[in-house]
Amino acid sequence: MFNLATDIGVDLGTASVLIYVKGKGVVLREPSVLAVDTHTNRVLAIGEEARRMLGRTPGTIRAIRPLKDGVIADYDITELMLKEFLGRVAGRRLFYRPRIMVCVPSGVTTVEKRAVIEATLQAGARATYLIEEPLAAALGAGLDISEPGGNMVVDVGGGTTDIAVLSLGGIVLSRSLRVGGDKFDAAIVRYVKRKHNVMIGDRTAEELKITAATASARGRDCAVEAKGRDLLTGLPKEVRLTSQDLREALAEPLREILDGIRSVLEATPPELAADIMERGMVLTGGGALLHGLDELIAHETGVLVHLAEDPLSCVALGTGVALENLELYEPQLVYRR
Repeated sequence: MFNLATDIGVDLGTASVLIYVKGKGVVLREPSVLAVDTHTNRVLAIGEEARRMLGRTPGTIRAIRPLKDGVIADYDITELMLKEFLGRVAGRRLFYRPRIMVCVPSGVTTVEKRAVIEATLQAGARATYLIEEPLAAALGAGLDISEPGGNMVVDVGGGTTDIAVLSLGGIVLSRSLRVGGDKFDAAIVRYVKRKHNVMIGDRTAEELKITAATASARGRDCAVEAKGRDLLTGLPKEVRLTSQDLREALAEPLREILDGIRSVLEATPPELAADIMERGMVLTGGGALLHGLDELIAHETGVLVHLAEDPLSCVALGTGVALENLELYEPQLVYRR
């Protein structure tokens, strides 16, 4: 537990929430899920405990993911979730209200930004800063973006993929795609349904993605069993899937990401493009852990791709760097108190 006057950074992600505390690092990493009693609207579980309930709840309990495509879909539930997580790391006493920096996708609207700010202030912040995810990801990955040289970051999150070119402490150009780890899971669900007439759950799809999927034709080659419900008989059924089956399943969302990267590279000024060719691009976010994704992007773009040391934590760590150097990065932030 720490003094609540301490600055806090929040990676408010579609799939998970990470909280960074100044001087302590990342102190909380939990899924962005709540379980709510439908009769009383009382929160029954939050984070990992609630995630285990997804797809397994009775009619009286609803498991909710309050963020969709990187933005708030359910304001009240998001506020509850933030209060709970801040309470876990900071204690319940809100006598001292912290300054909180929250990450948002680079393409969010003014209305979406306002929703994040209001939810954070209601959750107990004294003041709120918003930082765009690719800027935070670059800082968290250890890139020196203060110099007049081109750096490129591809942050593949749960709900969005943010692609940006950065120089002189700011974003030169960026693009945010509503494609991420959740779309990977949904693509696997659709593939199994189409090819095998079997319906599998999102959690099963996520496990397949982690254990067997690959993005590269030269990636791993293994086979796994997936259990689901036969859509013809209604009975439980098990199907066998190979890594190449899953690569075929992921082809559409991966193509969207590749097209987004190409569009940013095509719009990059020549001098910065030359820097990127020399330095390569950095891959961050949980989706960056998809096997062979770095190899696929390098092959399709001809640009060297570096996987960040801790892709999952880069955005949260970047909020810490920005909090430590507020006077330097303040022009890039949205601020409200």
